[in-house]
Amino acid sequence: MDLDDEIRKLAYELYEKSGKIAGRDIDNWLEAEKIIRARRGGKRNPETEQSSSPKKKRISTSKKASKK
Repeated sequence: MDLDDEIRKLAYELYEKSGKIAGRDIDNWLEAEKIIRARRGGKRNPETEQSSSPKKKRISTSKKASKK
């Protein structure tokens, strides 16, 4: 089972155990992800997971960039 499928399954189980409270989908997902990663020994596979934080755009501070 791949990482996302495992997390999805556990997140749904957490949702059911918590009384199916709406609006806690992200909390359930993050908790499930934490549990699964701990079970797997914290190992990450960069080929099968996407980065959760987008890369920041660089802002130029050089004089050339400001003389447009």
